[in-house]
Amino acid sequence: MKAVIRGFLAATAVAGMSVLGACVNLAPHYQRPAAPVPAAWSNAAAAEAASGSTTESTTESTTESPTPAANNPDVMAADIGWRTFFTEPRLQRTIALALSNNRDLRIALLNIEKERAEYRIQRASLFPTIGVNTSQDAERIPNSVRLAEAGESQNTAETSSGTVSHIYGADLGVTSYELDLFGRVRNLSKVALETYLGTMETRRSTQISLVSDVANDWLTLASDKRLLAIAQQTLASEQHTFTLVGQEHALGAASGLDYEEARASLQSARNAVAQDTTTAAQARDALELVVGTTVPDADLPDAEVDPVTSITQIPAGVPSTVLQQRPDVLAAEHTLEADNADIGAARANFFPTISLTALTGFESPALSSLFKGANRQWAFEPAISLPIFDGGSNRATLDAAKVTLRVDVATYEKTIQTAFEEVANALATRATIGEQLDAQTQTVDADQHAYDLSMALYRQGNESLLDMLTEQRLLYAAQQSLVATQLSAQTSLVTLYAALGGGLDAQDIARK
Repeated sequence: MKAVIRGFLAATAVAGMSVLGACVNLAPHYQRPAAPVPAAWSNAAAAEAASGSTTESTTESTTESPTPAANNPDVMAADIGWRTFFTEPRLQRTIALALSNNRDLRIALLNIEKERAEYRIQRASLFPTIGVNTSQDAERIPNSVRLAEAGESQNTAETSSGTVSHIYGADLGVTSYELDLFGRVRNLSKVALETYLGTMETRRSTQISLVSDVANDWLTLASDKRLLAIAQQTLASEQHTFTLVGQEHALGAASGLDYEEARASLQSARNAVAQDTTTAAQARDALELVVGTTVPDADLPDAEVDPVTSITQIPAGVPSTVLQQRPDVLAAEHTLEADNADIGAARANFFPTISLTALTGFESPALSSLFKGANRQWAFEPAISLPIFDGGSNRATLDAAKVTLRVDVATYEKTIQTAFEEVANALATRATIGEQLDAQTQTVDADQHAYDLSMALYRQGNESLLDMLTEQRLLYAAQQSLVATQLSAQTSLVTLYAALGGGLDAQDIARK
């Protein structure tokens, strides 16, 4: 029996591999579509020059010894892991927390498991399904029926009983194995494989977006806390001014108009504090929504917007072809390759389908003699199906596959265009952010001096209260603009880092 089984398996394997090696693949040859974007970013050089002018001072304040990868201009953003890029320990812990709890990333991981199983199911069709079957058939036939069928004479004694027969069987067989002569099964397996690889890239893209979103929300919360601190400082200053004017008004040194103006300015400052308190609370809620769980207070930012990255510029003087390595672009390309294979499967439907059913085993009326050589049996049932008329179904299926490919080519091109725009916008911000920061810093410095001078003149009676309050409002507005510019400087760097494919960490990839 073992020899028979081994021989059967060997013959089936040899035949199957021979057929598969000689089959024709009807899928069209895959060619990556040309990227519908310029070869390089027009503002990349300007961004590098502008960023380089502000790199040294900001980098020194964040890290004494930046990592080599972060400072090497030959290292692409995609090769800089987020643990290297973000040096702020609290932000690192928050990102790690998000990678463990974010539901979008969890769904992406589960989709990978699902598509991996689907691929394994489809790939199994490339190989014969071999099974062992054992059976027993028991049947009682009345003697009257048996004698009548044999044409023999009957008497009462003979017809009053019956005959019980037993048939025992043990078979090893292949059921409806399709010979993939025209690549239909192989192409369907290719579709499943590319879909699986696409979900892996989608997971990577989801992680990049998640790291970027967490960093930006964390920085936004820091900025909102800084704005709240400025509003509170302004409120304290307004309270001091109101108290001073109130005392002067009681002594008759200040008019009722001055008193009401000071009171209105104080209430405006109170309102600003209340609004900024709400904004900061909402920013924390937004951060925790992205993270997927409560962020410990120890990992939240304080009222500062100091740089939290190891570098202040990303190596951007590279061709736009680097975008073809972004996970979302790679996922779109896997979809194109799946579409190509789907066309091959659709073309194979026009050709004959050959399937094999075969078995070998033993059959005997007695269980004790089942495996004797004389009881061996075999069966071989090839089947050929040739489509002649299907009402245009196969043609419609092929046409739909071709249209799907054209749609996905357009989607692929749109994905690259979107990626190019994201990088271009970030570079546009980086190109002038140093100048903006310097100008806004000088504005705050000038407004601070103007306010201090105005306050001194007011106390000496040489300037009106209205002029002093105006200078105070200008200073408050300038401080708010400076915080917004600082936030823009950092979020534009994070956005550029993510847009160029950064945000993946080898440690996380290995763990997943």
